[in-house]
Amino acid sequence: MTETVNAVRTGLFIGGVAREAADTLAVADPGKPGVVVGYAAAATAEDVSDAVTAAKAAFPAWSALSATERAALMADALTGIAEARDEDAAILSQENGKVRLEAWVDSLVFEIRWNLALMLADDVDTGKVLPVAPGIPVETTVSYQALGVVTLIVPFNWPIAILGAALPHALLAGNTAIVKPPPSAPLALTRVVQRIAEKLPAGVLNVVTGRDANMAGLIQNTDVAKVCFTGSVNGGKRIMQMAADSLTRVTLELGGNDAAVVLEDAVLDDTHLDRLFAAIYDTTGQICMNAKRVYVHDSRLDEVVTGLTARLEKTVIGYGLEEGTTMGPLHSPVQKAFVEALIQEAKDAGADVREFGELPGGDLAGGNFLRPAIVVDPDPSLRVVTEEQFGPVIPILPFTDEDEAIAAANNSWGGLGGSVWTANADTADRVGGQLQCGYVWVNDHGATRLDLRAPFGGMKQSGMGREQGIEGIRAFQDTRSIAHIDTAALAAQSH
Repeated sequence: MTETVNAVRTGLFIGGVAREAADTLAVADPGKPGVVVGYAAAATAEDVSDAVTAAKAAFPAWSALSATERAALMADALTGIAEARDEDAAILSQENGKVRLEAWVDSLVFEIRWNLALMLADDVDTGKVLPVAPGIPVETTVSYQALGVVTLIVPFNWPIAILGAALPHALLAGNTAIVKPPPSAPLALTRVVQRIAEKLPAGVLNVVTGRDANMAGLIQNTDVAKVCFTGSVNGGKRIMQMAADSLTRVTLELGGNDAAVVLEDAVLDDTHLDRLFAAIYDTTGQICMNAKRVYVHDSRLDEVVTGLTARLEKTVIGYGLEEGTTMGPLHSPVQKAFVEALIQEAKDAGADVREFGELPGGDLAGGNFLRPAIVVDPDPSLRVVTEEQFGPVIPILPFTDEDEAIAAANNSWGGLGGSVWTANADTADRVGGQLQCGYVWVNDHGATRLDLRAPFGGMKQSGMGREQGIEGIRAFQDTRSIAHIDTAALAAQSH
């Protein structure tokens, strides 16, 4: 293994103090075999316990502040985050594989989400009063309270941006937090979180990196009130199993098998085809809310295939930091092998598989690169249709009847997102309202078009709970009801 020049090194940040660890995680470059981008501290189980203890100790004072007071401290803590964005993006591109622009936007989205959460400060502490009513001689105040210590676990693909969907909401709600970056891409995220944590009261925000074997305390410690996890379906199941013994609450934002439904009257000009292309292939297809299946009215099939083909023919596969690269490598060799198997299975079944682009050579040869592909009119039972590819391949399936398309879109284990492509707003609402998923786009699809003010989350095996918006804040709070007996009302009732 060789190191990049000026290999990045990150530590732990617990209770307001930076901490080294005896062991480290070597972070591999997915585009350059054998190259190490940097090293992250590998926390012990004791380090994890210390982080929970620190967060618990900070909770009483932090939760006692009003939401507007917390918001002011959080706004100050974000000051200057953009100053290191270029450097953070370069690190993230190397450890993740994504192109530099996407890595830069990753941090930008975090900042936007943080600021949008702070705009909700006036609503955080707002409860309601249930007045005395006939037969009910009490006045009841319903208010909200923070849960306590929360753990936030994020994936490799958009680690900084995804953290922004939960962390500011958890803190604004009055909780203290421990962030666990992904072990395969922890460097840029750890840097960002530590810079913010340094400006908040000690223990309010902590970051712990390490091997999963030592991380159980972030979930099973009885002082952890909630775990917010973004990742795979299987990962979510493991989190639920681990949380069950202590009845730790969970929010799970898991994988998706999003369907894009292109109706007969869809507008398929360059603007809309660009949107569809990005919805499928952004981050080399490694986004949970990317389009994973495209159902197209058979009268428009050729237009969609031709439009995607024209864009795929311009794809430049290469290193994320190299100018001109439009598609980087997959993040891991395991995921590359999985996507390759889906494509090969489709070929073996006789499906029309079309692949594009040229794989890079030189020091990139053997990296996790894969030619993007489309699979035209495959058998719906093939795994490229039924499973989440999480890679640069998409099945395009024709239909003749609207109801048939809706049924096919809903015939999935997942229910994260979906989209309807039509020139008619009423049609979009009618069809979109029948899709069994947590978020529906109209004439667009994907992470770059997500309304960051709106609640987001999945149905079915795509998860439970919601992030963003006031709903995302309430997910980190509990309700308390205080009832005052109205003596006069009670006396009147007794008569």
